[in-house]
Amino acid sequence: MFTPKAGLRGAAVTAAMTAALITLGAGAADAAGWPPLEPGARLYPAVDGRGAATVVDLADLGTCHTLSTPARSVQVANGAASVVLYPGAGCTGDHPWASGSLAQSNLPLPALSYRVVPA
Repeated sequence: MFTPKAGLRGAAVTAAMTAALITLGAGAADAAGWPPLEPGARLYPAVDGRGAATVVDLADLGTCHTLSTPARSVQVANGAASVVLYPGAGCTGDHPWASGSLAQSNLPLPALSYRVVPA
């Protein structure tokens, strides 16, 4: 039989578990080692924002840029532009990946080129 006391106890347990999962998730994000999110866009040669960043010129809309080192992760913080990343040089290849205007993500495939597009 359900009693108000049991309902409150269940709600307290659920709240505690939710808080623990949120804390654990935050700790995992910190442990991943992503650099702080800054305005602009950056491409990284390793997952989780590691390695020397390539700074993307978000004002250079539509121009294809081929990277000397493939990108494996991306950070974008800009309300007006996003980055489309391509697995092939010269903005070619199947399955280009679009970042959106606020992103912090590992790429599904290494990117050899990119283009800035309006968000």
